[in-house]
Amino acid sequence: LIRSSRDPSLDLTALQLAASGLAGVWATDNSREAIWDAMARKEVFGTTGTRLQVRVFGGYDFGPDDLEQLDLAAKGYAAGVPMGGDLAAAPEGASPGFLVEAMRDPNGANLDRIQIVKGWLDEDGASQEAVYDVVWSNADARSLDAEGKLASVGSTVNEMEATYSNSIGADTLRGYWQDPSFDPEQGAFYYARVMEIPTPRWLAYDRKNYDLYEEMPDDVRYSSQERAYSSPIWYSPR
Repeated sequence: LIRSSRDPSLDLTALQLAASGLAGVWATDNSREAIWDAMARKEVFGTTGTRLQVRVFGGYDFGPDDLEQLDLAAKGYAAGVPMGGDLAAAPEGASPGFLVEAMRDPNGANLDRIQIVKGWLDEDGASQEAVYDVVWSNADARSLDAEGKLASVGSTVNEMEATYSNSIGADTLRGYWQDPSFDPEQGAFYYARVMEIPTPRWLAYDRKNYDLYEEMPDDVRYSSQERAYSSPIWYSPR
């Protein structure tokens, strides 16, 4: 049991937790110095254990046409800031745009979607958050509804056998998103969240491999969506 010193209702058991997590950095080369520099500038991301990759750039000179470029990072560095960076004050009448790109774990699951999560403080000083679906797989069968929500990608998981297939989802995703409610006088942060298609949880593998079908509690979840989170890009008003 993992205990919370502030609110016991937030306590979690091992059965509710993922198996592990990983951190990734965008470094100029695979050296101690370059990796340290990447961490210092916060050009990093974390995952729930999968080895997918995610990259996001923010700026005022991006547009949907930039997605046609072969090297999205070259455009991102030239005309904006990478994740972990700080956006300059917005030009008059402009709102920030974001280029996002993700690649699946070569030995893992396909990708479901990329989201942008925006956070800010309202006029009462309370923290607020909004989640926007930017780009998603199986786009010919899925679209945003009237409330801006996206339907589930579905699931190929066989929980009893602890298997899944990559017959849904995408191996890569890239998209462009512009903040529709940007206030140049309000500080904010933006980060990318990448979701994989559903896969078996570690408990499904343990149940299958050790024949624990009779011993497992009734309320255990046997599938989930692994994911990755980028460092935020920060905006501060003038």
